[in-house]
Amino acid sequence: MNAGRPIRLGVAGLGRAFTLMLPTFMQDPRIRLVAACDPRDGARAQFARDFDAPVYQDVDALARDASVEAIYVASPHQFHAQHTRIAAAHGKHVLVEKPMAITLAECDAMIADCDAAGVQLIVGHCHSFDAPYARARQIIDGGELGRVRMIQATNYTDFLYRPRRPEELQTEAGGGVVFSQAAHQVDIVRMLAGSPVTSVRAVTGAWDPDRPTEGAYTALLWFEGGAFASITYSGYGRFDSDEWCGWVGELGTDKNPADYGLARRRLTELHDPAEEARLKAARTYGGPAYNPAALQNPPHHQHFGPVIVSCEYADLRPLPDGVQIYRNARQELVRLPAPAVPRYEVVDELHAAVLGGKPAQHDGRWARSTLEVCLALLRSAAERRDIALPIGG
Repeated sequence: MNAGRPIRLGVAGLGRAFTLMLPTFMQDPRIRLVAACDPRDGARAQFARDFDAPVYQDVDALARDASVEAIYVASPHQFHAQHTRIAAAHGKHVLVEKPMAITLAECDAMIADCDAAGVQLIVGHCHSFDAPYARARQIIDGGELGRVRMIQATNYTDFLYRPRRPEELQTEAGGGVVFSQAAHQVDIVRMLAGSPVTSVRAVTGAWDPDRPTEGAYTALLWFEGGAFASITYSGYGRFDSDEWCGWVGELGTDKNPADYGLARRRLTELHDPAEEARLKAARTYGGPAYNPAALQNPPHHQHFGPVIVSCEYADLRPLPDGVQIYRNARQELVRLPAPAVPRYEVVDELHAAVLGGKPAQHDGRWARSTLEVCLALLRSAAERRDIALPIGG
């Protein structure tokens, strides 16, 4: 990790996404948090105390702060495009959370504005940044295992039953598992396949009338060159696929199987959507139930459920601590050292792009292609047919 000088980072939105990135920002010497904006008084006050830095109510004021060099856009999905374009208009580099936006037209405007301003646009955190997937791609690039033929990615979580704001359960506002979770899986399989997606066939499930959005999907993706991938996700909080990952959770922490069903049980104690939204806000940064003690280093790398890559001469399985290679007559584990800083890979890319001028893999055009697949997934499920890519604006 080459520190160099730190990037002076402002934060637009101090909610759940920021809470998850905060351990990275606090521990990585290549980042210095210098300002933030959020509509919540408590979040702004917490940031001002923690970082002795100015806080603002809106993104425009944040972007006018001369001390800010780059802005981390961590606002709700429906504001990503607007906030990115404001940052670019003031000459700030942008790290925007996934999904990049909720329409391709918004993506195009974000890319155009950042290009015109001469600023970097990077999209993440997506789990395709995670070291086990990157190491698997390096092994594939080595050529010894031949070309990628097939990928299977599966994840079963309690996503739909974690506390949500109302719009997070509305597909048209960027809610549901496709925008939030397929963005991870699609990014991962695109990187591992190493070629563009040409066609999508999908089905989705929306099985709980009290959570009226997609809670599950299965999709088949075809790639140039003939490889294909099957991706499956369920957020209905029953089977937990972390059982297949040695009870290591998505964030790299060891998981207690006795916590089974906890998310659903908590929801039964709530009476209406407003109370649920307040519960979510209470547990995020600056909320009355916010727990800074949770900002600990995980012992394992982060992951997004079981993934198997079938190449011509071997299968690969990225794991929380390395990559398992299954050859014809033997198998081996390529171990990875434990992460010193969680999600350091995001800062690797951001720092190299902003200060080193190195092209980023997870740039706006990459993330637009991922959103295009997600939108094709929704369209395929609705129209019950294959969707060829590109699908246009």
